[in-house]
Amino acid sequence: MSGSLTVYPMGGLGEIGLNCMALRTEQTMVLIDCGLMFPEDFLYGVDVAIPNFDFLLENRHEIQGIILTHGHEDHIGALPWLLPYVNAPIYSSRFTLGLVESKLREHGLDKYADLRPVEARERVEMDDLAFTFFPVCHSIIEGFGLGIETPVGRVVHTGDFKIDRNPLDGHATDLEGLARFASSGVTLLFSDSTNAEREGYSLTERETKLRLRELFAEAKSRILVTLFSSHIQRMQEIIDLAFDFGRKVGVSGKSLLRNLEIAQELGLLRVPHGVILPLEEVTQRPDDEVVLLVTGSQGEPLAALSRMSQGEHRQLAVQEGDLVIMSSRFIPGNVRAITKVINRLYKLGAEVLYESIAAIHASGHAHRQELRIMVDTVKPKFFVPVHGEYRHLVKHKRLAVECGVAPERALVVEDGQPFTLLPDGELRLEDPLDATVTLVDGKGVGDVGQTVLKERALLAGEGLVIVLLVIDENTGEITLGPDIVSKGFIFEQQYSHLLEDAKCIVLEVYENVPPGNLKKLKERLRSSLRRFFRKVLERDPVVVPLVISL
Repeated sequence: MSGSLTVYPMGGLGEIGLNCMALRTEQTMVLIDCGLMFPEDFLYGVDVAIPNFDFLLENRHEIQGIILTHGHEDHIGALPWLLPYVNAPIYSSRFTLGLVESKLREHGLDKYADLRPVEARERVEMDDLAFTFFPVCHSIIEGFGLGIETPVGRVVHTGDFKIDRNPLDGHATDLEGLARFASSGVTLLFSDSTNAEREGYSLTERETKLRLRELFAEAKSRILVTLFSSHIQRMQEIIDLAFDFGRKVGVSGKSLLRNLEIAQELGLLRVPHGVILPLEEVTQRPDDEVVLLVTGSQGEPLAALSRMSQGEHRQLAVQEGDLVIMSSRFIPGNVRAITKVINRLYKLGAEVLYESIAAIHASGHAHRQELRIMVDTVKPKFFVPVHGEYRHLVKHKRLAVECGVAPERALVVEDGQPFTLLPDGELRLEDPLDATVTLVDGKGVGDVGQTVLKERALLAGEGLVIVLLVIDENTGEITLGPDIVSKGFIFEQQYSHLLEDAKCIVLEVYENVPPGNLKKLKERLRSSLRRFFRKVLERDPVVVPLVISL
């Protein structure tokens, strides 16, 4: 065996999101997934976080393909920021590529993308790498795990997966295919770690549908369902139940409507004639004949359910007796926003069910027993846990060791730490890459750094005070001002006396600074006013002196 394989993890190892990994041999480079992550609350104004693409852009001419395991945002969401610079075909399932095409269309990039759909167990060669696509069960349809043939042996990448013991509609993980691929030996296994802390098996989709059926049978009024807009299988269950119980479905939310349309066009969603109706028609029907499928499972402020809970939706309102089913998990970081929506819904007289109190959502990620099955099926020489926070990776590594992987060959690797599998069967760590996430704010990519974030945090925490002063350039006399404007600092009408005192301080500073020295005047104004506000209010706003000489 000759050649080597170097793995460059650029996201998804140490956090939930940003999944992105490059495989490089002497002949080629292939990217697996290209995801984003939604920002934490303290990243004021930031839209999304994406991987640091510097390494990929430096070597963009080597990239021969982009492989997408499935269509969730944390696996495809960063493509619009990479594809303007990387000209490589994208391989994935029809549904995943449908989502990608829709996303690229929003950015004006769809005409330039080379999208190549693949089928289950199809094999695609790229020089000395070959990829076989194995179906996996997840919370989105048409997801794939990967069997990869490399110069140093076979590699398996599970993608996001679970092992549903009693799958609906054939949505199963292809353990038979993976076992056959692994029968000649697997050098390395990358495995999803998201639920490495949860014992046993994950809830099956069949169990979830049975519970939903019970709720439909018991409901006397309208049923409102919110879920991830990419969960086509769960939508199919809701549509089937609505048909069975003689209800009509109304849909509110751009992402839901778009994904439903894509799935229907591809023949991946069965909708009996007349079950889905326009909102204006559904709302005219009796309450016990209505199902509303709405966005807002994570408490997003502009989503349909959030607007309904605040009485701000143009077409829909929450009514006394409504049953709201939140058929999705609470993503960490969104719990507070979701809880606020739930409380508002209860105030309006609705009954709300969610994952922690009812079996209405089945996770798309394998629990520990399923992870064991995957390791036992593949029997890898080396094991690297992926797709999880650091504690998930550590616990998954320990599980792999329990399953027989040698402790020295089970590695917890973080973003930016490349490693090489050598022809002699050993593994070598390489020099780290810069894996600092890139923040996207509007059209700005990477221009929001720590300094800007610190300033935004100060503005959010203490507010802003602007001092305006116009000075005659010839005489040095004040011709306008001082005027003081505050934003997010104090209620000006209540504290008008305080601002008058601040104006007096501005005049004192002005009288004690030599004429013409505007720089020194601004510095003194800033420090004096901050000192004054700290003493009087124990607040420290951002003070911006605007001193103009005319």
